[in-house]
Amino acid sequence: MENATASNRPALGMQGRLARICGPGFARPAGAADEVGGVPARWVAAPGTAADAVELLRLAAEHDLAVVPRGAGTKIDWGGAPSRVDLVLDTGRLAGIEESADPSTVEVGAGTPLRAVRAVLARTGRRLTLDPPSADATVGGVIAADEAGPLRHRYGGPADQVSAVRYLDAHGAPATVSRGADVTPAQLLCGSRGTLGLLLSATLRVRPAPPSRIWVSHPVWTPLEMHDLVQGARVEAAEPAAVEVDLPAVPPRGQRRVAAGTAGAGTLAILLEGGPADVRERADWLVDAFGGDAHATGRPPPWWGRYPAGPTEIAVRIEAPVGELHAVVYALRDAVGAPVAVRGSAGLGSVQAALPGDLPPGRAAAILAALRGVLLARRGRCEVLVAPPRLWQVTDVRGPRSHRPRAVALKQHFDPQQRFAPGRLPDRE
Repeated sequence: MENATASNRPALGMQGRLARICGPGFARPAGAADEVGGVPARWVAAPGTAADAVELLRLAAEHDLAVVPRGAGTKIDWGGAPSRVDLVLDTGRLAGIEESADPSTVEVGAGTPLRAVRAVLARTGRRLTLDPPSADATVGGVIAADEAGPLRHRYGGPADQVSAVRYLDAHGAPATVSRGADVTPAQLLCGSRGTLGLLLSATLRVRPAPPSRIWVSHPVWTPLEMHDLVQGARVEAAEPAAVEVDLPAVPPRGQRRVAAGTAGAGTLAILLEGGPADVRERADWLVDAFGGDAHATGRPPPWWGRYPAGPTEIAVRIEAPVGELHAVVYALRDAVGAPVAVRGSAGLGSVQAALPGDLPPGRAAAILAALRGVLLARRGRCEVLVAPPRLWQVTDVRGPRSHRPRAVALKQHFDPQQRFAPGRLPDRE
């Protein structure tokens, strides 16, 4: 009994140190819900201030603790499992919205829910043009995952909308990076999945909310039909804010179409924004140009801004030249041997695909290898975002080794001790 008590002393001692930094009730032993990609954590701590976060990281460095930052946890498993997780650093208390003298920007704490920022800006007729599918996401989580929604077609992703970031490096030293510096926020934190630093806050671009929004939808049965509609001059001539496609995992090719006048197997939807009269005119023109079953509505399709993969499926992000996207989708279907659900920004060639989650690891790895071969020939790439833990062991989630040098250089420069989420980014070639 005495030996068992003695073996618990280091853990209790560390929890006490974490609690002294964060305050009573804000440090605890990790539970089953705190796993990261199937890897169990040891402790969870939620700093209340930037100074607390500095102390936490210095404590982690002193005791060689592996740290994984976490906001709302909506994408905590994206990008593979770290090799170990000692401390989950919860950013929920690093929240707040600070208006600047410039009404076109706002500084937001990393742990601030995106929906809270939207609500505050809506009071003054403004908005963020970040619209990620993760409804409960925090600002820090969106930036770390480089998560973009339909509006990326016009406004770009998080890297295009962040003008400055404040963060802590692996030693707990504070730093600020502004656009125009040698290392931009995009290069440093957007898409880093919490592997390079702890985001404290971000200065984001703000725009006036549009007076009117209309969605024009057209049924599509095949990737080729999607290609023909998107490549036609009609879509871009309408000045869209977003061009999205939904291609469900429909029955195999050859099955009869549904009755004329009803929705097809998939949908191409175009969002138009602006003044009421102008938007209505553009929408009417686009409906007439498309013909057939095209129609306009003031509400988005039910699938708009949602991911195609369910909780038990493998989520793969695909990026390809717009004119090649249909060929990539066909190749993916051939590799799987059946249609797969695909959804995302058809106007940019950036979509997500949902693969069956019960694929044997070797089979899943072979499908990804075939897909990457097709993408390589078309100057595209793909990345596994979410998958069963067993798959991380048999495939490179970020793609071919040709993409590694930059990731290796960033990791070695900003986190040579592998403090943040070790194993998610390669530390060597």
